[in-house]
Amino acid sequence: MKKATVLIVDDDQDLLTAVRILLKPKVKQVIVDKNPENLLRVLETNEVDLVLLDMNFKSAINTGNEGLFWLGKIKAHYPHIRVVMITAYGAVDLAVRSLKSGASDFIVKPWQNEHLLQTLTDVMEEGKAREGKKTRRVGVGREEELVGKSAVMEDLQYKIDKVAPTEANILILGENGTGKDLIAKALHVRSLRSAQPYIKVDVGALTESLFESELFGYKKGAFTDAREDRQGRFEAADKGTLFLDEIGNISLHQQAKLLSVLQNRQVVPLGSHNPLPIDIRLLSATNVPLKSLADESRFRKDLIYRINTVEIQVPPLRERGEDVILLANYFLDFYNHKYHKNIEGLEGDALRKLKAYHFPGNVRELQYSMERAVIMTEADSIGAHDILFSPIEQEQISSEEVYPSNQSLEEMERKAIQSAIERYGGNISKAAKELGLTRAALYRRMDKYNI
Repeated sequence: MKKATVLIVDDDQDLLTAVRILLKPKVKQVIVDKNPENLLRVLETNEVDLVLLDMNFKSAINTGNEGLFWLGKIKAHYPHIRVVMITAYGAVDLAVRSLKSGASDFIVKPWQNEHLLQTLTDVMEEGKAREGKKTRRVGVGREEELVGKSAVMEDLQYKIDKVAPTEANILILGENGTGKDLIAKALHVRSLRSAQPYIKVDVGALTESLFESELFGYKKGAFTDAREDRQGRFEAADKGTLFLDEIGNISLHQQAKLLSVLQNRQVVPLGSHNPLPIDIRLLSATNVPLKSLADESRFRKDLIYRINTVEIQVPPLRERGEDVILLANYFLDFYNHKYHKNIEGLEGDALRKLKAYHFPGNVRELQYSMERAVIMTEADSIGAHDILFSPIEQEQISSEEVYPSNQSLEEMERKAIQSAIERYGGNISKAAKELGLTRAALYRRMDKYNI
């Protein structure tokens, strides 16, 4: 506790003062704030180890939903930070909801000071073994996080923050391997439904016969193998979020069934005549471009309007500039830990190889390449020869094409500049940003290489 920084967020000034006085001699730093709207800004500018968070910030509404909402925000942006919830209502269901949403513990006020100190000490001690590298991340789960500082990712994260607290149905578009499922989970975690179920279904993999039984459920005896009642995914997601992945691959018949459920807000399990009301927030994803979906011979336009209140386009990795290196180091750190290795970093030739490659498999392919490199390398660092790209990607460029061993650094730089300028259609500002250069520096290099 002595080295810890603790943030206390509560709209009761007397409580803030009392806890600050209690904790000040016990910890490195105590930060207090009455307004939860300041929470993320405080976390971004301070290395906080533990947050003591009130469950209620609206005196007329004591449901705990406000605290759960801000808990979701913390865990989405800073999953390594421990959170202890404060409430004056010690209901077991509220305690369970906060713990399921990522809280480390739960304390009821008024409390004994000794009990509060012991709770915070236990939480800090329990978290030490799991504490990892503190990097700004967005997502959930150490392996399943969105990492990025590029302009396109900042725009994406802003849009997620904007639409997550709404009830809008969202269609997530993007190439395979870009992380559409992680976007969906981030939207749920930052939503007002974050304490409720999150159900994912790969509808593109469901056959015609399985589609209705999986989504809508069935009653015992509805068909030959229906030996007991089974809840469908819509019912399982009630009050929470339902994520339908690969929705662009379902048939027109399946689309008609889905549209009926979304219009009527109720499902009828197979073998039953009794409709069940449903309350879900719908997220969908596909790698099919929106223009292709608009072809009514392939996809119903009325269904597109139902699932696409807001559209989120996930950028391919080749448009994310320096995020490639940020992600490579992130996966290096993760697989170092997973495989009990101590590889120090990426060598210069490995960095250049990663920057030059176009990654048709996107983040998934980069993850595969880094995991393989960590497993196979015998050295203390990863070189270009350790990085092999996925052989299953049809658009793969061989390592000899990407990084010829007989090429000089100047020749590689010239080709990288040409490639960036061509990729952005001659837009020097965008090309410079991808290359990590100022416009003036890029113009100097263009002059140098007669580009």
